[in-house]
Amino acid sequence: MSTSQAPHASQAEERETTEGKVYTVTGGDWDEVAQAAAQADDERIIVNMGPQHPSTHGVLRLILEIDGETVTEARCGIGYLHTGIEKNLEYRTWTQGTTFVTRMDYLTPFFNETAYCMAVEKLLGIQDDVPDRANVIRVLMMELNRISSHLVALATGGMELGATTIMIYGFRDRELVLDLYELITGLRMNHAYIRPGGLAQDLPPGAVDAVRAFVKTMRKNLPEYDALATGNPIFKARLKDVGHLDLAGCMALGATGPVLRSAGLPHDLRKSDPYCGYENYDFEVATADSCDSYGRFLIRLEEMRQSLRIVEQCLDRLEPGPVMVGDKKIAWPAQLALGPDGLGNSLDHIKKIMGTSMEALIHHFKLVTEGFRVPPGQTYAAVESPKGELGVHAVSDGGTRPYRVHFRDPSFTNLQAMAAMCEGGQVADVIVAVASLDPVMGGVDR
Repeated sequence: MSTSQAPHASQAEERETTEGKVYTVTGGDWDEVAQAAAQADDERIIVNMGPQHPSTHGVLRLILEIDGETVTEARCGIGYLHTGIEKNLEYRTWTQGTTFVTRMDYLTPFFNETAYCMAVEKLLGIQDDVPDRANVIRVLMMELNRISSHLVALATGGMELGATTIMIYGFRDRELVLDLYELITGLRMNHAYIRPGGLAQDLPPGAVDAVRAFVKTMRKNLPEYDALATGNPIFKARLKDVGHLDLAGCMALGATGPVLRSAGLPHDLRKSDPYCGYENYDFEVATADSCDSYGRFLIRLEEMRQSLRIVEQCLDRLEPGPVMVGDKKIAWPAQLALGPDGLGNSLDHIKKIMGTSMEALIHHFKLVTEGFRVPPGQTYAAVESPKGELGVHAVSDGGTRPYRVHFRDPSFTNLQAMAAMCEGGQVADVIVAVASLDPVMGGVDR
């Protein structure tokens, strides 16, 4: 055996070799000898990757024990982006909660908002009262969001591997989606557009034409990713058989989304447990059987194509109608309109409630300052976010504020798979494996 320190046992002979000192050991227990040799191994070192690193998509600390270039142990250190959002929700009204949850996984704001609002609507018992137009627009915004989230995953994943062209193309196309967000909600991120009972406001003039133009542009641009990466031998060699996690591993760790579907299981909540009318849309669930990073890349690419199909169907389904429930005790009464300051309350609406109806003015004041009451109870609502199952456990004590809201964020759950994917592999492959998980630390730390 070769070691830099003599083991705790009697030594009969010691000699130098090209591999280091060699001891011929007599006597003693073998386990004791092996343990001493392991303790003396000066090749094994601990490396901190992070808590800031390009591959982590945020503030993630990876604690790696490496033996040469091989990762022998990998652990995640999280909490560097903790915002206390779940606790903050307990001090705001149910409607104000949307302004917090949209900031969790900041790359998938509309999924956060929809899942939260679905939970509130379940507690209120009004899920069937949400107008059809509101549900269609919710699906439209979520599928646009799925495209923008996957574009960031592809762009940053490519950048980490040195494929800077993919990064440039990915962010170029994501800008087109953010322009649509700004047109429809007034903001590029942190929208609070989806509200309990419906939406903050209807689609503005020109939105449908802008979305159709975007679909046309993306259909032209998506093949570029195939040309740049899908068949690229360098890109394939870097991703294939890296970050391996089979179906048994996914099930044991609770992994969902592209990670689970890369193991061959076509599990998608839009199909298995439809919400917002997804059962009425025609689309395919993308899967792969490679169980690796390359399969996850292909799945995200195909999911963008399927999202474009759903977006087109949403535009065809849009019928005139309200975008908020009719119950005035729940419906947020803002009725926003563009003003000299860029955004503000509709002057006509203000004149009406102040000049013609004292009751409307009082009700407006109470609803905005105090909020509506939600019957006591608890519920769980889940949506299929770009990263997997995003669930909300909401508890009400009958008041105007949540008693407790807890999110099952897919980034948090999927991050558990990091050790299984990385241990036994190369240090360089840790970056690929983490990128294929696509974790966003705003969702992990909440």
